[in-house]
Amino acid sequence: MPLHVFEDRYRSLVRHLMALPDGVRREFGVVAIRHGWEVASGSAAMTLYDVGCTAEVRDVVEHPDGRFDLVTVGRRRFSIRQIVSGMTPYLQADVEYLNDSASVDMEADQLGPQVLASLRTYLDLLRTDGARNGEQLPEDPYVLSHLVAATMSLSIEDRQALLAAPDATARLRAELTLLHREIGLLRHVRAVPVAISELPVHPGPN
Repeated sequence: MPLHVFEDRYRSLVRHLMALPDGVRREFGVVAIRHGWEVASGSAAMTLYDVGCTAEVRDVVEHPDGRFDLVTVGRRRFSIRQIVSGMTPYLQADVEYLNDSASVDMEADQLGPQVLASLRTYLDLLRTDGARNGEQLPEDPYVLSHLVAATMSLSIEDRQALLAAPDATARLRAELTLLHREIGLLRHVRAVPVAISELPVHPGPN
């Protein structure tokens, strides 16, 4: 996830992360907003979802005016216990890290091929040139469960549900339902006998 940091409070966060000693993970939490919006004064105007994910800083470019360009990678899911009042300009929270084992059970092994086939159909329907998607896709159910969540065009609510799923099996089960829904919608749009660009109301990504 590339990030451009320009607000003063997040500049402060990046400077704090860069000051950590070598060997310490330079991570910060990413959490979706459930209601409201983010304001400089804190969280009074918004509520957050309970489950988020840490982003580990992999690369930093500091600009002369104090802005930063970051490259981060998602690392650990967490559940927010409570927001912590602190002296920092950015939000802090007491969190519990959620276990997400890469091991899968028999149901995940059975769901994997179904999800993979549905994902290929979904990707093919997204193409506008009529060609089939020839991209190499992972067969490992655990890896596949994360790829589907990252690839599909979904609402915040759907993405959040996948993020909060307890394991790969639950993710795959939910993703299969979502893929079937999205495939049905895409086929319906394809069946419209006029160009999509000519519709009076343009369809959303779903």
